[in-house]
Amino acid sequence: MSESTFPAAEHASRFYIDGHWVLPNAESWFTLIDPSNEKDIGRLAMGNTADVDVAVAAARKAFPAWSATSVQERISLLRRIVELYEERVDSFAEAMRLEMGSPITFARNGQAARGPAHLNALIRVLEEFEFETMQGSTRVVLEPIGVCGLITPWNWPINQIVVKIAPALAAGCTMVLKPSEYSPLSTLLFAQVLHDAGVPPGVFNLVNGDGPNVGAAIASHPDVDMVSFTGSTRAGVLVAKLAAESVKRVGQELGGKSANILLEDVDLEDAVSRGVAACFTNSGQSCSIPTRMLVPRALMQQAAEIASRVAAGYRVGPTEDPSTQLGPLVNRSQFERVQALIQQGIDEGAQLVAGGPGLPEGLERGYFVRPTVFSGVTASMTIAREEIFGPVLSIMPYDTEEEAIAIANGTEYGLAAYVQSRDIERARRVGRAMRAGGVHLNYPPADFFAPFGGYKRSGNGREWGEAGLREYLETKAIVGYAPT
Repeated sequence: MSESTFPAAEHASRFYIDGHWVLPNAESWFTLIDPSNEKDIGRLAMGNTADVDVAVAAARKAFPAWSATSVQERISLLRRIVELYEERVDSFAEAMRLEMGSPITFARNGQAARGPAHLNALIRVLEEFEFETMQGSTRVVLEPIGVCGLITPWNWPINQIVVKIAPALAAGCTMVLKPSEYSPLSTLLFAQVLHDAGVPPGVFNLVNGDGPNVGAAIASHPDVDMVSFTGSTRAGVLVAKLAAESVKRVGQELGGKSANILLEDVDLEDAVSRGVAACFTNSGQSCSIPTRMLVPRALMQQAAEIASRVAAGYRVGPTEDPSTQLGPLVNRSQFERVQALIQQGIDEGAQLVAGGPGLPEGLERGYFVRPTVFSGVTASMTIAREEIFGPVLSIMPYDTEEEAIAIANGTEYGLAAYVQSRDIERARRVGRAMRAGGVHLNYPPADFFAPFGGYKRSGNGREWGEAGLREYLETKAIVGYAPT
């Protein structure tokens, strides 16, 4: 596929700044690769500090007018964005199929569908949200924080930009976005949606680039009031250090190693099958998926047999095929890392019951990983401690409920946790013991109003719904507002 035919090709050589598609300050290019076949699909212009300076200046100039708009004006704009997005949903799905190898059915029903879901949830929040309240004689006013730097990852491209852009717009903030250079196509499309919807010049700005250059320039910029970052814990630490010099607010959604506790009363066939499916969501490239399945020791062998059978039934293949369930990983570096971790699991003594190293049968190109399941995994093994970011499940035994809770919490991460039980009161009790920002009982559907974020090294702050909106607001107390 040539550069002239992939989605958003007309904008890949430019940035969106101050309401216009503009040329970069200097010529630097990143080659875009379709991870399903390793073929070049075009080039992306890469920015530098000078481009960030221009974008931040545009956002700073636009802030006074945009922050003074009414809530109803912002709601109307968000509704227009939803309308235009839904008209182009197939283009968004195709973009994510190409840029990150998402199978087309999941790209449409899983990836692309997240945009309207989050936007509509936020509209409902904004319709009822109180920006001003009285506490005694004090008027408490929630105001937009200012210019926001938004840095997003490649694994859920639209989801991650929408959960940052939408609340920033709703709060009255202006912004500069740097998406991952590995998944820019869907972002370029969304930028055009924002433009067509009538977002005022300077309110939204987009500069493509890498972390060490554009990301670092945004995080350290003295005129950026807040940085919202989603990515690895390692990169999140660097962003926080760069932001500290100017004492700006930093919101982070980082890595995860989520446990899925199956209590002994579950329907094992159903609980294991759904647990495998949850782990393999987005080809395993999600920070909050349940990658550690904890089962009673007496059920270990049976659980492993079910998981092995389920994993073997997954269809890995061409991303344009509607029946494909698992696509490739996003790039060669990620593929090689996951291959190394699978081999390390074998070397450290975990029992391989499905998948393993190498390409799936019948595939000779692309960054595809065999759907892999290990059993008999112990807490000291690397595959039980490190975030893998591929379709790899570790099944771990436990003897008591207390031990299961200890194993689940015995990690440096705390993004999500899962509990399965026929007894909802028991599931609730175990869920309360989880040291994680999101606890999921009995495989519930996604709740786009629920706060999303983590404990410990999984980050700080929250996204989604009202919690996400509050991240972009400052609190002002006008004391003596009501004289006593």
